[in-house]
Amino acid sequence: MPSSVADTGDRMSTGVTHASRFVDELLHVLTLQDYNTNVVVVGVSALGLACGLIGSFLLLRKRALLGDAISHAMLPGIAGAFMVMSALGGSGKSLVGLLIGAAISGAAGLACILLIRHFSRIKEDAALGIILSVFFGLGVVLLTLIQQMRTASAAGLESFIYGKTASMLASDAIAILIAAVVISIACLVLFKEFTVLSFDQAYAQSQGFPVHGLDIVMTALVIAVMVIGLQAVGLILMIAMLVIPPAAARFWTDRLHRMLFCAGAIGLLSGLFGALISTLTPRMPAGAVIVLVAGAIFFVSMVFGTARGVVRRVVEHVGLARKVALQHLLRAMYELREAQADCEVTPTVLQEGRFSADALQPRRAWNGGELQQAIRLARRAGYLTPDSRGGVRLTESGANAAIHVVRNHRLWEIFLITHADIAPSHVDRDADMVEHVLDPAMIAELEAVLAKTDPALATLASPHHLPSAGGAG
Repeated sequence: MPSSVADTGDRMSTGVTHASRFVDELLHVLTLQDYNTNVVVVGVSALGLACGLIGSFLLLRKRALLGDAISHAMLPGIAGAFMVMSALGGSGKSLVGLLIGAAISGAAGLACILLIRHFSRIKEDAALGIILSVFFGLGVVLLTLIQQMRTASAAGLESFIYGKTASMLASDAIAILIAAVVISIACLVLFKEFTVLSFDQAYAQSQGFPVHGLDIVMTALVIAVMVIGLQAVGLILMIAMLVIPPAAARFWTDRLHRMLFCAGAIGLLSGLFGALISTLTPRMPAGAVIVLVAGAIFFVSMVFGTARGVVRRVVEHVGLARKVALQHLLRAMYELREAQADCEVTPTVLQEGRFSADALQPRRAWNGGELQQAIRLARRAGYLTPDSRGGVRLTESGANAAIHVVRNHRLWEIFLITHADIAPSHVDRDADMVEHVLDPAMIAELEAVLAKTDPALATLASPHHLPSAGGAG
């Protein structure tokens, strides 16, 4: 056998072997057969769930950067706790002691933010920036001093900055799980209070809610989730876990309880898949991978979200543009026929009219393409039929739709004149900006409001004749 053929066979055999090993490793990871993988998955999934829940209220209160400031403010606490424990004769690396130091330092940073906000003219965003940079700078200085200490080694402290998920112990995962359960229960128990506080703090205070107490509880929960997340993703990346899941959930729903569910689920899935991916690629830092997974979910949510996604917005915009073009065309035909006829404009009168592009063009600021597109939309909707002389005529449904559109426009004009004190000479422009989004409920409400006034007021106040509602069929 030639050597080249033998080499090719060896390479193919080696490739098949590597592929088989990768598949075996993938199945081993996905089926959670590895003990260390199970520990990490439980820990980071619970952390993501807790971050999604409490982060939702932070996002709604426009305090997303508060978590960032607290996370950076924890660094000097970690370094200070290490120095104190080392000075007392210990190794300085007691996890409990380091976390207590982080919590104290984070609370101190928060207190400084509140003091600056309440006792100076500096705004909250500036206070956040000041505390974030000053505390983090202090932490970097303390870490430099620790490196120069001869009595202790600072190796391993950087894991609190960048995270060290792979070294998570079962006790760490259990502690994170318990803390996540407590935080989740607190969010559910205080759901009503946190909701009112997030949307209208002044209203909550007027209703007797303990606003300051609730604010302290919410902030304490944020500090708690920040502390338990130090080992998982680190100080720098914790802010992403607090902000990205609720921000992504916002694209899927407008209801708060659904947003909480989505944010918790996104945080959980980010931790789950991030941990699994980092397990398959050992050289990849798990904290960074978790955040990247959360970022990918955010991007998908931003594009395809059913409530606020880009695709939905584009579809709604295109639909509204077509609706506006169609209504403008129908109203132009009604007004043109109204100017030609000496009698009341009825569906029959509208159907008798013949409309050409040259006659319709002066009614609005159309260009040729826009007018022809509107005519095509009306024909597809069954509102127009071609005329033998090159024009178009309204069908019965088109005539009724034209009367309905004009009535809604003029009804809104009357409301603006009688209740908003807008001059009749300017009301047509203002009504044109709103009429296209009027729904049947709003139309009924407008008619009910105007029905309480003088029946003759509508006819006298409107710059146009108001078509009969019966004509719309």
